[in-house]
Amino acid sequence: MGPWVFILLAGENSSKSKNLKVIRRIIVADSARAHRLAKRILHIVASAIEREIKDPGLAYITITDTRVTGDLHDATVFYTVRGKNIADEPDTEAAAQALTRAKGQLRKIVGDQLSVRFTPTLTFELDTMPESSARMEELLARARKRDAELAKLRETATPAGDANPYKTDPEE
Repeated sequence: MGPWVFILLAGENSSKSKNLKVIRRIIVADSARAHRLAKRILHIVASAIEREIKDPGLAYITITDTRVTGDLHDATVFYTVRGKNIADEPDTEAAAQALTRAKGQLRKIVGDQLSVRFTPTLTFELDTMPESSARMEELLARARKRDAELAKLRETATPAGDANPYKTDPEE
C-alpha cells in the first residue's frame, strides 16, 4: 500500500472548488517504513562514525536511537557520550560540536547508502534516557531497602492494645 497524501487547501469555503488553491502537498509514509528507515539510518550513522569519519571528537559517541518523521524528510539521531576513562565526566558540548561538524558528511554517507528519493535531514540530540533510567534504578533501590526495613519491623511488632479490639463477649 502506498503512502497517504494529504493536501492542504486554502480559499473561500464555498461549494465551488475553483476558489480553492493547493498550498502544499504532504506525503505521509506508513509507520513501518519510517521505522525501517530509522533503523537503517542508525546503523549507517553508527558505522560511519566508527569507521569513516576521522574526527577525534566522535571517538566517545554512541548512537542509541533514531526517529524519522512521517514524511521521511527529517531524522533525529539520539546519542550518548562517555568519558575517556570510567572516572571522567563525558564532554557533551565537544561531542555536540563534533557532530555538527560532521553533519553534512554523515548526511552524504546516509544518502549514498539509502535508496530513497530524498535524503533525510539529520538532527542530533543527546539521549537522556540512560541518566533517567539510572535515577529510576536508584529510586527503586531505595524503595526496596525501605520495604525490607519495614518487613523486619513488622516481624517483631506487637499490636498496641488488645489483640482483638472489636470483641464483644467478655468471656472469649
